[in-house]
Amino acid sequence: MNSQIEHKPVMLNEMLDWLAPKEGGIYVDGTFGAGGYSRAILKTANCKVYAIDRDPSTKRFAELLEKEFPNRFVWILGNFADMCELLASHGVNNVDGIVLDLGVSSMQLDIAERGFSFRNDGALDMRMSSEGISAADVIASAGIDELADIFYYYGEEKAARRVARAIDVARKTQPITRTLQLAEIIRGAIPSKQGKTHPATRSFQGLRIYINQEFDAIESALFAAEKLLGASGKLIVVSFHSLEDRIVKRFTHSRCGKLGEHSRHVPELRDKFRKNAVNAPSFFLPKPEKRTANEKELKINPRARSATMRMITRGGVLQ
Repeated sequence: MNSQIEHKPVMLNEMLDWLAPKEGGIYVDGTFGAGGYSRAILKTANCKVYAIDRDPSTKRFAELLEKEFPNRFVWILGNFADMCELLASHGVNNVDGIVLDLGVSSMQLDIAERGFSFRNDGALDMRMSSEGISAADVIASAGIDELADIFYYYGEEKAARRVARAIDVARKTQPITRTLQLAEIIRGAIPSKQGKTHPATRSFQGLRIYINQEFDAIESALFAAEKLLGASGKLIVVSFHSLEDRIVKRFTHSRCGKLGEHSRHVPELRDKFRKNAVNAPSFFLPKPEKRTANEKELKINPRARSATMRMITRGGVLQ
């Protein structure tokens, strides 16, 4: 069975259209996964791709591309937040394009024992790198207030405190170590309505984002991309929920000189973004500034329904 076919990359044609890989170019696939974006870029032009992934299980897909595109593909195990350092270790400090496909991959969701999904029973893990604290560790040790904050701020779960209290009651009886076990506790705290999403969806999302420190990693990766991209270099970011997209939008607007005065977050965002990068605006914002999947793709790739692709082009090189 070909895993490259099973896991369809979202908005592949749109990504290639905007990135426009060129002969001799150097590109970064910051979220390698099963390699869909990397393969497409390599097939489009005689270029080189450096692929980064924090999940060691993706190495098997990387080995296939190394054989298919010898001397043109390099896989690096690591977090895209450390993009500058990871690429510098390979003698690379300037690239023509960077693609980031955020969130959890369908490949990770499909493996029950990775613990990302409540659809099938598995260990309550959720670690993308298979290192550090697991979701089970957090569920066992975090206080009610901390759990509620995780579900509310990272998952946008309105009933976060109710969920946290239900978990606290349940863990006093027995350890919570399985995905379906946690999902049922959450279902009991938030009765589902017919036709609505599973009541555990937001809480699982929040827990996963917290475990992997995803928001901090996204911000670090965006600033790293700004430093790595040469003049006219392209940055493409695909996000799958509003919290991710909000971070990307704030960055793109800030670095394109469009951080509006109407936002109540402006002072802290301006300080944060401009502290990490100078000479704003450093990017150009295209029109339209974002894309979503077309109806044709939605019919064959349901994962694309919640995807938002944002694209910006690098201006002059930072001093």
